[in-house]
Amino acid sequence: MASNYKDTMNLPSTDFPMRGNLPAQEPKRLETWQREDIYRRVLEKNADGKPFILHDGPPYANGPIHIGHSFNKILKDFVVKSHAQRGYFSPYIPGWDCHGQPIEHMVEVTIGPERMAEISQPELRQLCREWAEKYVDIQREGFKRLGVNADWEHPYLTFIPNYEAGNVEIFKDLYLKGSVYRGRKPIHWCTNCHTALAEAEIEYGDEVSPSIYVKFKLDAMPGIFEAAGAAGDAYLLIWTTTPWTLPANTAVSLAPEADYVMVQVEGSNLIMAKELVETVAEVAGWEDYALVAGPSGEPVALKGKQLFGLTYTAPVRHDITGTVIYGDHVTLDTGTGAVHTAPGHGQDDYLVALEFDIPLLMPVDDNGVFTDEAGRFAGLSTDEANPVIIDWLREQGTLVAEKKINHSYPHCWRCHQPVIFRATDQWFVSMDKNALRERALTAINSEVSWVPAWAKNRIGSMVADRPDWCISRQRSWGVPIPVFKCAKCGSTVATEETFDAVIELFNTKGADAWFTMEPSEYLPRGTKCEVCGCTELLPEKDILDVWWESGVSHTSVCRHRASEGLRFPADLYLEGSDQHRGWFQSSLLTSIGAFGVPPYRSVMHCGFTVDEEGRKMSKSLGNGIDPVEMCEKFGADVLRLWVSSCDYSQDVSISDGILKQVSDAYRRFRNTFRFLLGNLDDFGPADFVDWDDLEPIDQWQMVRTLQLLSEVEAAYEALKFNAVYRALYEYVNDLSAVYMDVTKDRLYAEAPASPRRRAVQTVLMNILEVLVRVMSPILSFTTDEVWDCYPPAWREEEGRPVSVQLAGWPAAADFTPAVPADGAEQVAAFEEMMAVREVVTKALEDARAAKIIGKSQEAAVVITAPAAVVATASTFDPDVFEELFIVASVAFGEGADDEVSAVVTVAAGEKCPRCWNIRELGGDPSHPDVCERCGAALDAIGYKGE
Repeated sequence: MASNYKDTMNLPSTDFPMRGNLPAQEPKRLETWQREDIYRRVLEKNADGKPFILHDGPPYANGPIHIGHSFNKILKDFVVKSHAQRGYFSPYIPGWDCHGQPIEHMVEVTIGPERMAEISQPELRQLCREWAEKYVDIQREGFKRLGVNADWEHPYLTFIPNYEAGNVEIFKDLYLKGSVYRGRKPIHWCTNCHTALAEAEIEYGDEVSPSIYVKFKLDAMPGIFEAAGAAGDAYLLIWTTTPWTLPANTAVSLAPEADYVMVQVEGSNLIMAKELVETVAEVAGWEDYALVAGPSGEPVALKGKQLFGLTYTAPVRHDITGTVIYGDHVTLDTGTGAVHTAPGHGQDDYLVALEFDIPLLMPVDDNGVFTDEAGRFAGLSTDEANPVIIDWLREQGTLVAEKKINHSYPHCWRCHQPVIFRATDQWFVSMDKNALRERALTAINSEVSWVPAWAKNRIGSMVADRPDWCISRQRSWGVPIPVFKCAKCGSTVATEETFDAVIELFNTKGADAWFTMEPSEYLPRGTKCEVCGCTELLPEKDILDVWWESGVSHTSVCRHRASEGLRFPADLYLEGSDQHRGWFQSSLLTSIGAFGVPPYRSVMHCGFTVDEEGRKMSKSLGNGIDPVEMCEKFGADVLRLWVSSCDYSQDVSISDGILKQVSDAYRRFRNTFRFLLGNLDDFGPADFVDWDDLEPIDQWQMVRTLQLLSEVEAAYEALKFNAVYRALYEYVNDLSAVYMDVTKDRLYAEAPASPRRRAVQTVLMNILEVLVRVMSPILSFTTDEVWDCYPPAWREEEGRPVSVQLAGWPAAADFTPAVPADGAEQVAAFEEMMAVREVVTKALEDARAAKIIGKSQEAAVVITAPAAVVATASTFDPDVFEELFIVASVAFGEGADDEVSAVVTVAAGEKCPRCWNIRELGGDPSHPDVCERCGAALDAIGYKGE
């Protein structure tokens, strides 16, 4: 007869499968979300809720998504969904950066040089648009597959007319305030891409460069050295790692307060910083040298300031007379303390030259090739010129020493080739006009919350040190600088009226019209040059920096789409850590410049994705991770769970091996849901029991679940998703190891409607209601599947949401029964007993290993404990401990010390063939071969036996 008792047990029943088969099932669920329009319905549900706007930073539309994209987009989805689940009105408008050199370059490569030479600018722009549209579609489908909710059908694209017009709105404001100007100054110039670059478009990499020491002949021997006996020609000894800039030399800069001495070596009188003489001697291989000394025998020394005004013959262009000046940018950590200064080739050089009215030379063209102005070196590229100039200096006898050094050097962020500093006419945003820098720093330090908090120092130092922002680019695919040039005198024509006309033009026809229409077709009648009165105007050829374009999204999106629930400032910007140099900064500067306030209330950054060994992912290393492949192999929810487990503020590692580990964690969550659903199949809203009808462990688990809810909500609020993951993972681990294990006997062996079984089901239902809702932002697919597999009584409720994403956030008031305000105090005594359980569990494991017992149900446990512990235990019924420890009997006795110990023996008695517990059999006359509890359960289900 015992063989039939299995059919009398309340075994779990659910249509929620053990295996998720996520790669096959997730796309089906995506179709359901789209069909049900879940994104829109969530917004409608929360329409009256407090707004929370995460403004999307636009990825570049030039290729399929990579794992870094996925990491970033999933984090954003966590933010939006966790707020939406808690009742916030959280529209999320995705965007794409669609202009710029990389797309233009790919089109050039695709169509070939012959067609490129013939193609018109409007046709080239159309091809660029089509390229961007193609990858917007590809990336959009990739992001959808990750389970990211967004208004995918109405994204913002930087090439749409309304967005392009927003660029002009901000440019107009800053220009009319005087913050935008055209000037000639050195900027990063990519000779490969033929365009100016802003600081945010620079990446740094190691380069091997020639390090040379060159003597510049002074026009006269300084009197103080001559008086000390120095005779012949005097030279300044300079050091440089860019020999190619010597044709543009017009000054030598010294450290104003440093001591400069004259070194006599190999027949030359060389002036350099006293502090660096020994270092230079070692590099140059000087075996015998002397410092010019005075009557006292001490070296004669002059401060850098005292040498100001001396002149010299320029080292390459002998028709140029250079001047000795000084500046705080000169340091004594390397070189000679005498800095070769070419104002056209460096920011520090340019600024110090302005201060001393030093002329600027620019003998290098757009291709990085020397012009005729460079004399004998004309026609050479800057790279080609380095060795040629060095050889020529050696022939002239002015090269003192040469060595190779490996140092960090700026490279173009797109073609990854070294760039040069080159003075050209460009458009700039002044960092100091209208106190833009000062106001931006105030916003960074006082008005914006940074996640993590230390990021404030990072962006703050970048803004504090950055030069004026070069916003013009020499390309075709982008938004044009919205000003005009007089055809007669070359003056700039830009007024409030011309800007407004361009805004209207872009709003109605898009920026392409700039290249197809004449200014007279859209500018107000009578528009003319204010300098000479000429009415023939030429549109500016340069386009705006793409960082400017993406930076004005606070206006082109947040302000322009306010009717869709967006608002300015946004609540949060979230991008990679590199955006402190890029989008975070360009957004801040344009917003502060135009409106006086930052565009965001808070900023969160994430690190980069690297492989298991911490290496940056690249094609050459072959260590890239394709998110599409990962979804096909593991499922998007596993990828999402990985993201939640990471400390996103740092670089994060990912690999197949790491995702396999995450898959194990996913299975733990899935199995927990399956246990909950399987044991609630016959539970309905009328079956909840009261708080007082819960047993001590039930009440304890209810309190723990309420504490979990509070902890998870606080972690979501703080944007600490790894804390959410950790809290949930530890909770389900403990749930499985303790409550689920302990209560299986009640769930499976009690009568189906037994109050003791209903008590466990009451707790499990509360756990399910919490877990499915709080995990929805992370395991979006799985929790929706759980929602569909809810117990029949809940599925059949009228008006039940079609998705857990519409179910809302659980609250303490939703617990049934309510947890009393002093619930934690009520279960404090039971919490003490959980510490005893750890001791008993260890003793049971040892007894099993020693083969004293098989299953724990066979054990009799005697616990020796301090009097206080025994006293606490005496407040509980003995069967509480039999269930808690899953044993046959428990006895407590006082011990002489403060330790808790347990002794395990084999319990006396018979094993019930139905529940396998050691209990007295025959308590129920109708079922004499089972224990009394099982007999009652058999009676309740009408079991008559065979």
